[in-house]
Amino acid sequence: MKNNTLRVTCIAALFFMGVDVVAQKKDSALKERQIEEVVVIGYGTARKSDLTGAVATVSGNSLKQIPVSNVAEALTGKIAGVQITTTEGSPDAEISLKVRGGGSITQDSSPLIIVDGFPVSGMSEVSPSDIENITVLKDASSTAIYGSRGAYGVVLITTKGAKGGKISGNLNSFVGYKFLAKKIDVLSPYDYAKWQYEDALLLGNVNSYNQYFLPWNQIDQYKSYTPMDWQDRIYGNTGIVNSNDFAVRGGNDKTSFSLNFARYKDDGIMIGSGFKRDNITFNLKNKPKNNLDLSFTFRYSNTDIKGSGANEQKEFSNTDGRLRHSVGYSPIDIPALTTDDTDEAVAGYLTNPYIAVADNDRLQNRKTFTIQGGFGWTIIKNLKFQSNIGMDFYNYHDNRFYGRSTYYVKNKPLQAYQGLAALIMTNTENQSFRIANTLNYDFKELLGNDHSLKLMGGMEYNNFSSTVLTNTIHGFPKSFTFEDAVNLTSQGKWFSVDNQNLQDDRLLSFFSRLNYDFMNRYLLTATFRGDGSSKFNPEKRWGFFPSVAAAWKMSEESFLRDVSWIRLLKLRASYGQAGNNNIPTGQTIQMYSPFTTTWVNNVSNYWAPGNYMFNPDLKWETTVSQNAGLDYEFFNGRLTGAIDLYKNNTKDLLIAFPTPGTGYDAQFRNLGETQNKGLEVSLNFDAIKKKDYSLSLGFNISFNKNEILSLGGLDHHLWTSNWSSAVGYDYITNIGMPLGLMYGYQNAGRYEVSDFDLVNGVYKLKAGIADASAIVGAVRPGSMKLVDINGDGKVDANDRGVIGDANPKHTGGFTLNATVKNFDLTAVFNWSYGNQVYNANKIEFSTTPQSSPSGQYRNLDTFMADGIRWTNIDAGGNLVTDPGELAALNANTSMWSPYMPRYVFSDWAVEDGSFLRLNTVSLGYSLPADFVKTIGLTKLRLYVSGYNVWIWTKYSGMDPEVSTRRQTPLTPAVDYSGFPKSRQVVFGANLSF
Repeated sequence: MKNNTLRVTCIAALFFMGVDVVAQKKDSALKERQIEEVVVIGYGTARKSDLTGAVATVSGNSLKQIPVSNVAEALTGKIAGVQITTTEGSPDAEISLKVRGGGSITQDSSPLIIVDGFPVSGMSEVSPSDIENITVLKDASSTAIYGSRGAYGVVLITTKGAKGGKISGNLNSFVGYKFLAKKIDVLSPYDYAKWQYEDALLLGNVNSYNQYFLPWNQIDQYKSYTPMDWQDRIYGNTGIVNSNDFAVRGGNDKTSFSLNFARYKDDGIMIGSGFKRDNITFNLKNKPKNNLDLSFTFRYSNTDIKGSGANEQKEFSNTDGRLRHSVGYSPIDIPALTTDDTDEAVAGYLTNPYIAVADNDRLQNRKTFTIQGGFGWTIIKNLKFQSNIGMDFYNYHDNRFYGRSTYYVKNKPLQAYQGLAALIMTNTENQSFRIANTLNYDFKELLGNDHSLKLMGGMEYNNFSSTVLTNTIHGFPKSFTFEDAVNLTSQGKWFSVDNQNLQDDRLLSFFSRLNYDFMNRYLLTATFRGDGSSKFNPEKRWGFFPSVAAAWKMSEESFLRDVSWIRLLKLRASYGQAGNNNIPTGQTIQMYSPFTTTWVNNVSNYWAPGNYMFNPDLKWETTVSQNAGLDYEFFNGRLTGAIDLYKNNTKDLLIAFPTPGTGYDAQFRNLGETQNKGLEVSLNFDAIKKKDYSLSLGFNISFNKNEILSLGGLDHHLWTSNWSSAVGYDYITNIGMPLGLMYGYQNAGRYEVSDFDLVNGVYKLKAGIADASAIVGAVRPGSMKLVDINGDGKVDANDRGVIGDANPKHTGGFTLNATVKNFDLTAVFNWSYGNQVYNANKIEFSTTPQSSPSGQYRNLDTFMADGIRWTNIDAGGNLVTDPGELAALNANTSMWSPYMPRYVFSDWAVEDGSFLRLNTVSLGYSLPADFVKTIGLTKLRLYVSGYNVWIWTKYSGMDPEVSTRRQTPLTPAVDYSGFPKSRQVVFGANLSF
């Protein structure tokens, strides 16, 4: 009797928390009660066993222990079909999130992100500790209910809401320490000086060496010099991370509340950097009558980002990149060459890394206020009306300083103010309004036990408005720092004040959904949504997005019902459409914008058509999705998982199409079609389930193949990542090929002495040896050698081709959770296999362009170390001209000479980016319950965690998970001057009372 009482009490509690408890038949004589997981879906919830679409969920408990500033990072490796890339190592780095490969060519392919029903621009403003669960909708059956915004998947974040009962509190606090994970190895002082001597001889100006360095006959003294590790000086700080979040919940049957406060602070590994975020969330629920439900939610987020941080995607020049100066600066202190005096640095050849940091200083602040209210009314039994209304206020303030060493102040201001510090202050204010009304009716009272029919209809209206105020100030006094410029703006010369009120983005939607269930075996879901967007002209304004999905619970059939080890076996199939209108407003009409100029006498500003040519014929981009899946639960739920096959075709792509020669940069057009198809497998196994110890394993793997089916009549199109203007086009889109193809030359090593005849003291290429001088400069023994693809005897732009692919063959992750007594252990791994990385750092730091100051005196990567690179000088410091002696001198070297006129992109710089990473490991200990009660708590757990603990990869760069030239999806996986990643160890405590 005691056991029965306990069981009924537990079931009642589960009903109170909103968790369905159902009876599952395995034979006609026995009904076993079990807990059914409830999953959040579009505008409602559903039992997991009743889902007909491809849906994945992650519990908030598995996220809050991961010490990251953006919750998207904590999802890494946990969900099949979701690829998450941390583009750089700074706390404010952009997190690339793609569901099933995305689909767009030039526009953002990120999924729609919704927090408690309200669309948001990203996850960075949500505290991981405040999350109850995250649901990812992956196929059109589940995303079509969101219509125009669901083409690339939907991420639903549910925060911890108000709960009735006794007031309880939770505190999670940790302190962490971050360390630079990896550096780029550079030449030693001796090797650096030796190369500077050879470079000066090749330039024909040995005095450019002698005026700074010890004479050649004393060069061995540099072997005893201690190198200045500039990467360590700039990025070698021990970054201290502090996180504290406190939550209190409680109430009674009528009113309940939840209050959560969280602060996350990261001092950063880079000097002058810092990140701080405060989150406050308040939820209130009230039930004034049995058929009325009221709710109120308030969310506040305040984020401060100090320092230059991640690379800007709307930069003025790549020369102000974060990392490049700390790698290329001299490893030895050389009077008159290395200096921390700005005047001398600007006039000299190298930019001191400290000056580069100070001259690119920045302070950003983001504030978000969200207010939501909900009203639920059960009109009659099984008929419920729900209305939700909310507003979101976003303010972003950015103070960007350009010191005297930066490209901006050397080129953009009026001539009189060039070389003087500048400040650009940008203030962005966004407002979002949303109202959604739904009506749900459950026909269960009318159809009997064998049939279940639920209908939902609704409407939604969203309005987004934005104002951007930009103040540009030039000509500050020479001595001004960032703080001086911000506090004393009147001391500069105001160049422009630009206040842009962008067109409102309005979206009106009507939608409906039908869920039908026959005998708990055959399931049908149908949805339809119509969206009207203000981004399109009236005749193209409306898009309509239907979907249908069916599922068959084979485990409920008579031929499987008696198979005791099968708890669930369900086949799913779906077909549907979802839309995308992800373009700026105002693209269908001629828009005029204010511009500033320093090139027209007595004219500083003017009005002109915008940079984009208008197109009145724009219409919806549409993704057609097909999915087939299998869900399974075996051995009483010990082994669970899903297998999905999918194909997504995106047509009428909204592409920013370049329009050279028109006076416009580009025009948005509907052209082209892409396809993503693939396989997803997930598996969870409770290997051991005992009272005092347990072991559970999780595994997921995803295969995705991307293909461009059409480019609107073009066979291909070339693009540039712009990390160096000398490289030119380095990406290509080809019909029948995936997005993200790297385009360049095939490397053939180097020219050897045997490739030449010496004629009158001049090296002449032998017949049959291709001449690459148009690309690598005048060829000589030791020059880089490229493959002549078309066989015309010379290497030129016509010999470029596809040399790399940023797309992985598969990605995935696996997790381990174990407990022994009061100890718990969690480990999370993730991997990517088959993708390639464009290592632009490798090109820059293996090349000394034959011009000063951009090439001479910079340090090099150890790819070009003495004994590896081609050399032209003998032990006496003399240039070797004799062919035999030169060949013998380089018999054991393998690389070409760094002495080149320009950077060249070849497949030598395309590397295997495959990796396996131990992303997170955590060891915790929960103090005994009896002891915890004596100190007035209900739970106390202590833990230590590591983040980015270990990585196995063949990639020679700092980290293979990188994408620094990410302004569009066209140029992924470029590794150039990024903010280095760190490793982190964390000590923390969880307590409840």
